[in-house]
Amino acid sequence: LPEREKDPEYWRAQAQQTLRAALRLQRLNQNVAKNLILFLGDGMGVSTVTATRILKGQLQHGKGEENLLEMDKFPHVALAKTYNTNAQVPDSAGTATAYLCGVKANEGTVGVSAGVTRDRCNTTKGQEVTSILRWAKDEGKAVGIVTTTRVTHATPSAAYAHSANRDWYSDGEMPPDALEGGCRDIARQLVENIPDIEVGMGMGWSGQLSPGDNGTPPKDPTSAPLPPRDAATPLRMLLPPRDAGTHPRNFGTPKGCWLSPALSLSPGLFEPGDMVYELDRNNETDPSLSEMVAVAIRMLQKNPRGFFLLVEGGDGFCKGGKGGDAKKGSDDGTNRGNEGMRKEKNKDCDVRCLAPMQSDVDRKPFTSILYGNGPGYKIVAGERENVSAVDFAHADYQAQSAVPLRQETHGGEDVAVFARGPMAHLFHGVHEQNYIPHAMAYAACI
Repeated sequence: LPEREKDPEYWRAQAQQTLRAALRLQRLNQNVAKNLILFLGDGMGVSTVTATRILKGQLQHGKGEENLLEMDKFPHVALAKTYNTNAQVPDSAGTATAYLCGVKANEGTVGVSAGVTRDRCNTTKGQEVTSILRWAKDEGKAVGIVTTTRVTHATPSAAYAHSANRDWYSDGEMPPDALEGGCRDIARQLVENIPDIEVGMGMGWSGQLSPGDNGTPPKDPTSAPLPPRDAATPLRMLLPPRDAGTHPRNFGTPKGCWLSPALSLSPGLFEPGDMVYELDRNNETDPSLSEMVAVAIRMLQKNPRGFFLLVEGGDGFCKGGKGGDAKKGSDDGTNRGNEGMRKEKNKDCDVRCLAPMQSDVDRKPFTSILYGNGPGYKIVAGERENVSAVDFAHADYQAQSAVPLRQETHGGEDVAVFARGPMAHLFHGVHEQNYIPHAMAYAACI
């Protein structure tokens, strides 16, 4: 225990400093916001924020709890209710429609109102809703999307697409009745709905190339441009070769990054599917989320009228959590312990290890981080697994869960909204999730 924490004056001084900072917030920032950035950690509930905060502090050789994430320093915080109109526990498409388009929607639908039934193409017409990205574009601002998922995935697609099914990525994944009914795949809508998006970075070129490419990009980047896309052909992407001098950080050149002949997106796609976890990322071939964001801002800020940028960390929090992999989820958070997790107790351990007590029922240890359900549920010899000898440091370790599922489900709890800048005080208390883009638009007068 640090000596300073034994002194009551340390805690009193800390509280007084926080109080003075709070009093300064009475002078509200009511300026007009020129630039808007919406950061979204898919699956980043309050418990994940707490675990990430502690882990980051421990990785910096502290206890962890006393650490602050950058967003913890934002002066205004609110809670957003995440339910979909037809589901208490939401999915990412319905929630993305809420915080980007400003209306609550049904589970599994994207960019449409709750009048649309999932999978029913014929319910879509007239129910399309536009996003804050479109609102900003119509006001002359530059706009961009950066994501570690496919650019056609639930969160980014809500910025530009309208679909009765979030999984209709390409026309090959749509049922015949939807195609016959005139519904368009999400990749096509990326090309057609807002064709002048200035910056787009993400993943997902597999399955979106010319027929016959077998999931690999064209070999010759100097060849003639691909022919115009028709309704039956998926979105095509062009990959310049990666040879000497094509490090992914060299975003300013046509080498080492994905470019689309059909879009003004630049750079473009870096992986065939979703981006690998931060723990697994090859920094010689794939950029980090922070690197992509830095480049996007440099490109967007050239517009004198400002910009809107959507940034999604969608792999570590969401897919790491769904796999019961707290290490990958929280590690993605620290790059972009509780009482039992003192490093003095176990120098090789952190917040992801064992709790300081055993169950008072089966007398076995349990992990500090637990999932309600997921693949971490294990029965050994008819009893709950004894995890005392488990390698918690392994990158693929799955935290214990109470109910067996192949993938952990979403939670239905409120999520925190951290805000700073002009009119950030509009975020306070508990809000419906669809309030978020309305408050941001008001701050920018769009």
